[in-house]
Amino acid sequence: MSENTVPKQFLNRELGQLEFNRRVLAQAEDERIPLLERLKYLCIGSSNLDEFFEIRVAGLMEQIKLGGISTSADGMSAKQTLKLVREQAHRLIEHQYRLFNEDITPELAEQGIKFLRRTHWNDAQQAWLRDFFFREVMPVLTPIGLDPAHPFPRVLNKSLNFAVELQGRDAFGRNSTRAIVQAPRVLPRTILLPSEISGCEYGFVFLSSILHAHVGELFSGMEVLGCFQFRVTRNSNLFVDEEEVKNLRLSLQGELPQRHFGDAVRLEIADNCSPQIEALLLKEFNLTADDLYRVHGPVNLVRLMEIPNLVARDDLKFPSFAPGIPSMLQKKGADMFKAMRKGDILLHHPYQSFKPVINFIQQAASDPDVVAIKQTVYRTGADSALMEALIAAAKRGKEVTVVVELLARFDEEANINWANRLEEVGAHVVYGVVGHKTHAKMLMVVRRELGLLRRYVHLGTGNYHPRTAKLYTDFGLFTCNEEMCADANEVFSQLTSLGRARKLNHLWQSPFSLHTEMLRAINNETQLARSGKRAHIIAKMNALLEPGIIAALYEASAAGVRIDLIVRGVCALRPGVPGLSENIRVRSVIGRFLEHTRIFYFRNDLQHNVYLASADWMDRNFFRRIEVCFPILDRKLKKRVIDEGLKAYLQDNCQAWEMDGEGQYRQKNPRRATKRCAQSELLEQLASAPAKNPN
Repeated sequence: MSENTVPKQFLNRELGQLEFNRRVLAQAEDERIPLLERLKYLCIGSSNLDEFFEIRVAGLMEQIKLGGISTSADGMSAKQTLKLVREQAHRLIEHQYRLFNEDITPELAEQGIKFLRRTHWNDAQQAWLRDFFFREVMPVLTPIGLDPAHPFPRVLNKSLNFAVELQGRDAFGRNSTRAIVQAPRVLPRTILLPSEISGCEYGFVFLSSILHAHVGELFSGMEVLGCFQFRVTRNSNLFVDEEEVKNLRLSLQGELPQRHFGDAVRLEIADNCSPQIEALLLKEFNLTADDLYRVHGPVNLVRLMEIPNLVARDDLKFPSFAPGIPSMLQKKGADMFKAMRKGDILLHHPYQSFKPVINFIQQAASDPDVVAIKQTVYRTGADSALMEALIAAAKRGKEVTVVVELLARFDEEANINWANRLEEVGAHVVYGVVGHKTHAKMLMVVRRELGLLRRYVHLGTGNYHPRTAKLYTDFGLFTCNEEMCADANEVFSQLTSLGRARKLNHLWQSPFSLHTEMLRAINNETQLARSGKRAHIIAKMNALLEPGIIAALYEASAAGVRIDLIVRGVCALRPGVPGLSENIRVRSVIGRFLEHTRIFYFRNDLQHNVYLASADWMDRNFFRRIEVCFPILDRKLKKRVIDEGLKAYLQDNCQAWEMDGEGQYRQKNPRRATKRCAQSELLEQLASAPAKNPN
């Protein structure tokens, strides 16, 4: 290992992800943010932790189980990392529930939004909830008494369950002392009471409270000594041996149901759970006390995400806005092909609408001159106008080719369903390249014009997912540049056919050229700096982990290159370390929208090269995925990307967090300076009906 890649130069990935969750949780504490949005951030943080345990912690435990002693780039073994992760996760979850109980819940109550505790129900509330239990809850419950004939039931991943301690004999004379009650997922986890019953504008009761209050009805003639909610998180990594399977879709369909029953990695229990039940559950799930999390409140805060949707209080939410549409596309029924022939078109979501992307494919589907449509699908959702348009195009006899990534984590089922529907109407459906996820965001339309075929392409940094396009920041480029379109066509050919990769005109592609070209661009800035010229790199992404890129950035810093990194999530690079990275600054921006754009800027002796990509600077994106990185060639659009996607975020002093060399973050504070909030400013600039600055 070279000097530039010694372990002390890297930060730990898992600990970095927990740091990101701390920044998300800080949003729930921020009193400048509307109250119901703060509740959402609390739920988002809880959801992030769920996935962290399902994937990252599960991976660490699997390594240890298999006897792995190798270390990661930061020099820590899986065992060392897991120890630190457990310690920090316990503190983070404790803080999460303290914030829920001591800050958010009381403030919601002041606004007439209350969580009615079981111990405080009045007679009217008890009567209403008792009726609800017998009418809506009890008919779908199946309590399981634990005895030799009734072993411990299979517990679904992240499901709500109750362990019940009993005393007495049942109808058959059995003296069973323990039972498990599983709450079916069809039941809502929070119930909104009529205002005349709750005594407030919005009164909610947790399903766990209702079941706890009436659990005795499930065990007639027996005494309930205790009822304790619990939830187990399981390993959700899917394993499909791609070299052995003959049909990836069929194999994945068989594997998906087992995800709900992977090895347990975390146990959450009520804080009043008895030692006996705690021991029973730990033994049953083969976990240790380090994997146990006692919580003061509902064991699944994610379920509270539905509360803001049930509460009609716009004053407690972010102001609504209408995303803008570029002037050349504003006219109803605007011809997308005509507009693209006039020049490249750039969309910046969610500030600008995703509708033109939908219009593009819908026009292609109905246009008699369009002969073929090709698209990659990574995440698109269960309900997608784009996918319906592809189906309609195939029904009309057009050549429709869709590269569906079946292994898009947690979207596998939706993608399998779309693949089935597309195949039923005669579309060509392929699943990419064995061993490489197809993560590129590409859409190509082939149209016959004046007797010749012409290609039109959309390339993006985000998924073809209309819902997330309203929540994630992403760029999308429409172009009919012949060389760019030829590059896109070549990538599609690689994905559907066989043969060697050809050199592309403009696109950088993983796993072939992206890593090499990124290193070349970084090293070019290094050489410019060494020759006495001004050199500057700005990069924005979700994660920065790849050791080779980090080593090149350290070398560039030492040569005098100014480097500004905007990394939303985990960053393994240590910024601002004397003798290592004095010229590198790292910041993370956490706001109303999830920062998702990948932008790479190289000053390159005043050429100001700008690239957009589907890829982060991670090993998987460079070497184990099909990704594309594309340049912005139009000067005006290039300036837009620099101004909107980079400068605005470097000037942010409200939602930005600066990282130090130890991986700790400090939130920027404008103090007496002019407040700059990138997301709010972009809403003002680009949305047709902008929201007010929440800060």
